[in-house]
Amino acid sequence: ECLSGLVIAQLVQPGAPVIYGGSPTTFDMRYATPRLGAIETIITDCAYAQIGKYYGLPTHAYLGISDSKLVDAQTGIEASLGLVLGALAGINVISGPGMLYNENCQSLEKLVLDDLICGMAKRLLRGVEVSDQTIAFEAIRKVGSKGHFLALKHTNEWFRKEQFIPSAVIDRQELKPWLDSGAKDVNQRAREAVDRILRDHRPQPLIPEAEKALDDVTREILSSKGVGKMPLGP
Repeated sequence: ECLSGLVIAQLVQPGAPVIYGGSPTTFDMRYATPRLGAIETIITDCAYAQIGKYYGLPTHAYLGISDSKLVDAQTGIEASLGLVLGALAGINVISGPGMLYNENCQSLEKLVLDDLICGMAKRLLRGVEVSDQTIAFEAIRKVGSKGHFLALKHTNEWFRKEQFIPSAVIDRQELKPWLDSGAKDVNQRAREAVDRILRDHRPQPLIPEAEKALDDVTREILSSKGVGKMPLGP
């Protein structure tokens, strides 16, 4: 289906940019339901992406989806597997963050959590850098066997580059501070993050030149299709 669609697109407009991908799924024989969070679906996504790469195309998949109906441990298992394995497979565009129940609904709390999984996956892809700076022989010699590295300039310069530091939605406190702050679980912390983002975030608007350029291109396309004016514009 992907390859036939690609051929049709090129027949209509040679050189048209395309992204290779889709949303295949396996079938749960017990319940006659699609399984978007199943490991077999994830394997299929990672495998078909390699075909797209063989043809030199950017690739897309729906990964990070959970079959769960709410944000729970199942959600974390399925989303983490999908996003991390999709990243390792080199898939370029992943559309699943925030999705629950076989793509049937979207959760803002899950979107916040999936953003953190994506950050961890990106850190995984960076791997381990081996260089004079990262091996830090000079720092090791300076500290010796009885000192510590916390006060070194080298540590201060490098720890933020080496570590993925998540938001407070991920709990890494000691027990007492966690208890003192209300002993909140990850769903409560994600809900608070959603409330804070909706309350405080101000999207950066497009610069006027970019907005005008987009409008001009849209009008040109609509005009070529016989549409006289932009549906939602002046």
